[in-house]
Amino acid sequence: MGRLKRKKYEALLEPLHSELVAMAHWVAATGQRVVVLFEGRDTAGKGGAIQAIARHINPRQCSVVALPKPSEAEAGQWYFQRYVAHLPTRGRIALFDRSWYNRAGVEQVMGFATPSEVEAFLKAAPTFERMLVDDGILLFKYWLTCDQDVQEERFAERLADPLKRWKLSPIDVAARDHYDDYTKAREAMLKATHSEYAPWTLVDFNDQKRGRLTLIRDLLDRLPDTACKETTIDLPKLAGEPSVETFGVLQPIASYKPH
Repeated sequence: MGRLKRKKYEALLEPLHSELVAMAHWVAATGQRVVVLFEGRDTAGKGGAIQAIARHINPRQCSVVALPKPSEAEAGQWYFQRYVAHLPTRGRIALFDRSWYNRAGVEQVMGFATPSEVEAFLKAAPTFERMLVDDGILLFKYWLTCDQDVQEERFAERLADPLKRWKLSPIDVAARDHYDDYTKAREAMLKATHSEYAPWTLVDFNDQKRGRLTLIRDLLDRLPDTACKETTIDLPKLAGEPSVETFGVLQPIASYKPH
């Protein structure tokens, strides 16, 4: 199966965006709380998938959570504590660009967590997620898959493109030698935390465009019927001619002109 071209991808994505907007309206109208976790290897495409979902949703309703490494204070807290602060309230959606599963992935593989800490996490995570689901949160967990040759292509692209170079960190470079270790860690994580109430879904992201379409379609199909009546808004004609904006104290700066 060949990789999707941009024009075809955008055409297929457009109706999904309409469904996502309807989903967001349903979440707001019904007071649902939706949490979607995006996990996977470096370069898999987590950020792009999140952007595709959030593109046409009100950012006041849909938050993207991408936490930096824990501060000294956070490192002394209950491990899940800093993530709890970002869980959505009624009518909101939270998209986690990496999540509490950092402990079972990068922290474990790169030696930032001890074996006993990882073991404790794998034991506690299903209980934590059971509490979230029992409280009414709709929880979705996605792992984006990526072969190493494709990953290497994307690393090289980031290095060559000044607009993408910020995505490449020393940790990313060091992680290249641990591809198989990440596989082993992922399998242990899935075995310990894949459950009926909070299942994992693996999506092939070797073709990121096709992967985004697959993930969004799966997410929409797993939600309840999101059809709900929209509020009707009237936009009456202006009473007179449209006004031209005028300025007194300050004037707008000169409009951009290409050199």
